[in-house]
Amino acid sequence: MTGKTHIGMGIVAYVGACSTIPGGFNYTGAAVVAIASLLPDIDHPKGILNQYILPFKNNATKVAVYTSIGMVILTLDFLYFNNIFLKVLGFILIMIAFSSHREGITHSLMGMILFAVIISYVGKHYEIANIIYYFLIGYGMHIIGDMFTKRGVPVFYPFNKKKYKFPVTFVTGSPKGKIIEEFIMIAGLMYIIYKLPSILM
Repeated sequence: MTGKTHIGMGIVAYVGACSTIPGGFNYTGAAVVAIASLLPDIDHPKGILNQYILPFKNNATKVAVYTSIGMVILTLDFLYFNNIFLKVLGFILIMIAFSSHREGITHSLMGMILFAVIISYVGKHYEIANIIYYFLIGYGMHIIGDMFTKRGVPVFYPFNKKKYKFPVTFVTGSPKGKIIEEFIMIAGLMYIIYKLPSILM
């Protein structure tokens, strides 16, 4: 799926769930959901988030940048901090560096759990209430969305590299896929418009 469709699905899920999660609807939550909806594609050098992170949009740059940042974090943690969250962050950055798109940890439950550990720490440290709920909605909807595509996702990586997908799928970027994604966006927008008065009351 394209980045805009992932964001759209994440926001629609958030709007639908906001009445049942602590804090209800708020703009911080919507922003976190949107970013989390894009996060799994950080394993792609041309992913939306990497447009703002990588100086050059190719795999060699992705490997160099994420490996370097991960190693710096792990070294600083070893020398000065001894913090479990920094260890997790350094580890997952190095995993991202060597992951091919939809072949590794970012499109798996393990990746979601590791990122959730980091997000929980950030939320606690900076007193951002309920951030973990927003993150799980966005990240989880990305994985679910990609399970509707023909490539599927390695949900149980690294324990099982098999890619899982739903019985009905489409190819991202194909004529059929573009129509389906446009339909998802239009239907999602209509749902948000319908729900907006009640969530802003």
